[in-house]
Formats: sequence, C-alpha cells, structure tokens
Amino acid sequence: MNISYLVELANESGGILYLMLVLLLVALTVIIERTRHLGSMEKGGAKLINMVKKEANHAEQIDLPKKLSHLPHARLFNVLRHDASTSSTPSVPLSGEALIGHLEEAIMHEVPALDRSLWVLDTVITLAPLLGLFGTIIGMFNAFHVLGDAQNGAAQVTGGIAEALVSTACGLLIAMIGLVFFNALHNRVRIVLHQLETLKIMLVNRHPNTVAAATPPVSAQVELIRTPARA
Repeated sequence: MNISYLVELANESGGILYLMLVLLLVALTVIIERTRHLGSMEKGGAKLINMVKKEANHAEQIDLPKKLSHLPHARLFNVLRHDASTSSTPSVPLSGEALIGHLEEAIMHEVPALDRSLWVLDTVITLAPLLGLFGTIIGMFNAFHVLGDAQNGAAQVTGGIAEALVSTACGLLIAMIGLVFFNALHNRVRIVLHQLETLKIMLVNRHPNTVAAATPPVSAQVELIRTPARA
C-alpha cells in the first residue's frame, strides 16, 4: 500500500479521508500540548507539596521558585499572603472559615484551565468513527454503481467494498488513539486537582491564625476547669 494508492482512496472517498486526516492532526496537537502542560503542572505541584511538608508553621513565608510561580498551586500561596488580587482588605489577616473560603475560591478559578481543550479530543473520539462509517457508505455506493456496467465483474465490486472499509478502519484507529490519551489526560487532571486540595489543607493546617482559632485561649481553658459541671 503506497502513497499513490492512499491518495487514490482519499480522492474516491469524497474527501472523507482528508477530513479524518485533519481530525488526526487536531487530536495529536491537543494530546502533545496537554501532555506537556499537565505533566509540568503535576511535577511542579509535587515539588510545592514537598516544600510545604518541610515547613512546620508559617507556610506563607515559603519563597516559591520562579519556574513554579506560574502554576495554579501558587495562587493558593497568594491567598495565604493576602495578595491584593484575592482579598479586598489585604491588611486584615484571614483566619478560620474565611481563609478556607478564599482558598476554595482560588481553586475554583483554576479548574477551567485544567481540562482546557479536552473537549476537542472528546469530540474527535466521537466524530472519527461516524465519519469512517459515512465514508464507507459512500464507498459502497461507488462499488455497487459498477454493477450497472456489464463489463465489470464481481471482483471489482468486492474490491470496491474492501476499499470502502478503509474509512471505517481509519475512523476506529483515530478513536482508539484519542480514547487512550483522553483517559490518560483526564487522570492527570484528577491528580492535579487532588494536589490542589491537599495543598489547601496543608496551608490551612500550617496557618497560625487557624491554629489559634482552633485552640481556645489559656484563660478560657482555665475558666472551663474552674467552672463546675451542672447536672
């Protein structure tokens, strides 16, 4: 099966194979771009989590490397430092439920960027087999059209049907490739989301205001001890 034969099949498919080639290129573009982007995001998130693990308290004082400052994980540190873009009153320290709410808001703003362009890959997975089936139907019309000519034998009809099935095979191949990478990319998105949730809990647990709010003052504890329990 040489190049000239493939070009001939593409011409006889009514342009379906050319359209499927475009779908394959689009799918490969999304796969390569998302794999590199989510891969670097996952590695950077793991490094930030390890940095927070080494910091027992005052995680907001961690100096983020420049190459990690563009990650969505870094937005959580901006909230912790009362960045002006995440807090209307940066001079007032956040604590307790307010801090958790601001961190949740930051995560929700970053979620749409994680699965960006994955809908394109999902569309290719669904559309490629349908286009392959459509191309096969067109090829079978062309194959049975030769029956009207008495000089054409049954061998040409079966040969035309075999050529028409190439469209279905190409559509299924594109769908299988896209499905494998779609599931892999979706799993990476899930891992990054888990990293964001883990980092949120770690930052809240290491925030001094949260610790102070969770632990009653010493005077209150003494008062509770002195007050006898009522029956």
